[in-house]
Amino acid sequence: MTALVPGLRVVVDAPATTANLGPGFDVLALALDLANVVEVETLERSAGPRVTLVVEGEGAGKLRSGRKNRFVASLETGLREAGADPGAVALRVRMTNRIPFSRGMGSSASVTVAGLIAADALLGGGRLAPERILALASAAEGHPDNAAAVLHGGFCVVATIDGVPQAARFDPPAELRCALFIPDRPLATREMRAALPASVPFRDAVHNVGAASLVVAAFASGRLELLRAGTVDRLHEPYRATPYPELPRLVAAARDAGALGAALSGAGSTVIAFAADDRSAETAAAAMASEAARLGLGGRPLVLPPRADGARVLAAPAGDA
Repeated sequence: MTALVPGLRVVVDAPATTANLGPGFDVLALALDLANVVEVETLERSAGPRVTLVVEGEGAGKLRSGRKNRFVASLETGLREAGADPGAVALRVRMTNRIPFSRGMGSSASVTVAGLIAADALLGGGRLAPERILALASAAEGHPDNAAAVLHGGFCVVATIDGVPQAARFDPPAELRCALFIPDRPLATREMRAALPASVPFRDAVHNVGAASLVVAAFASGRLELLRAGTVDRLHEPYRATPYPELPRLVAAARDAGALGAALSGAGSTVIAFAADDRSAETAAAAMASEAARLGLGGRPLVLPPRADGARVLAAPAGDA
């Protein structure tokens, strides 16, 4: 077993993500320039609690504490996977959360990947390969799209082949901007998946294969105009509009305001639209906010660029990179 000693400190940040991008259900994801930051310190074991957790920002006062916390559980999984005993030390964890919870922005994947990255950094780095981190995060999350974008940054195409998640990453176009409307209403992924049918019409499946291919082509080639047709989904958004009736109106508002494309972000409730510059993104975000107000749905608009970097170690134990 690798020794895990007191006196170590790491700081990791991990980005928000948007998944599906319309038709790429559980396959396409994009990292966004909004991140959670987590600091971990190892302490001498004492009679006190093994884990001390402080949460600031999103989720403060609501998240599970101690070892039941998603980040802490992921951190301990990573330590064991790398050959260390998590029980050898006490842990002091401080989370500064900026990613909204239950809004389809990958908050769970962010802290899951951050925990694995922090575990690797505490042990000097390089013990957990990216492929292993993605597999562990996917096992914890249930699907790898958000996890891949958190880990690798940029635009990711993900597939699970013979039980092994595989990801291909592209640099997002430099001019791309993401306009978001983040409702005050949380939506649980479990409930939004429950709204989906067991099967879909063949013509809708064919449509989504073509539309998802257009999204990939748009990001790979920089032809962002392809996103307008590419982000039209027929597999999940029409069904998710039943528990989320405002969704079609918000998507239409962004498109009518000139957005390159618009879609539900992950399982929602955030709606994301794409634009080629800041002004167009601000216009699309404002249009969604205005439509939401007409519908009586509170929330806030936000414009973000994509983030090219995945989760990063901002501070590592002395002597490590």
